[in-house]
Amino acid sequence: MTATSDARPRSNRLPRPERRRQLLNAAREVFVSQGYHAAAMDEIAEKAGVSKPVLYQHFPGKLDLYLALLDQSVDELVKTVRDALRSTTDNKQRVAATFSAYFGYMESEGQAYRLVFESDLGNEAAVRDRLERGQRECAEMISPMVRQDAGLDDDEAHLVSVAMVGLAQVTARYWLSTRDHIPREAAEQLVARLAWRGISGWPRN
Repeated sequence: MTATSDARPRSNRLPRPERRRQLLNAAREVFVSQGYHAAAMDEIAEKAGVSKPVLYQHFPGKLDLYLALLDQSVDELVKTVRDALRSTTDNKQRVAATFSAYFGYMESEGQAYRLVFESDLGNEAAVRDRLERGQRECAEMISPMVRQDAGLDDDEAHLVSVAMVGLAQVTARYWLSTRDHIPREAAEQLVARLAWRGISGWPRN
């Protein structure tokens, strides 16, 4: 008599870090397409090709999984902006590179930006902390550049940097919904020019 095999396919045993990445990738697809509230752990486990107990071994609950994914997505954005700022020593080019980083992040595969900028769980304190961390860290990286070119003090430069981060986020999201009308490079140049003219318009102290 032949043994009956389990109809449901099981994935091979993976090292813990690799399994975690696999689960996060599956969770990203589900959370992006359905939002936090409609997403189900059953569906995430099925998408990853694992059993629910395996999923719960790595993430005790749905919020834990969402927060881990949010940490990953915010880290990706911060790294993208950091790489842009380090790509040149010319501050005018840094402004252009920063806006290009935001536009690229919005357009990236997987739509991780929806978790960072369109979360349906923004009233949860732990989620809000992570979203604010992304904005704060990006503004803190931009602030020295603003201080150097505009001759502002630390607090003033930080406020202007927060405004630049907001401008980058809002314009990149708007462009994404209307990109058939303006090519990405042209859109980046428009808002980068606006930002640079504002910063360079202040005399140095």
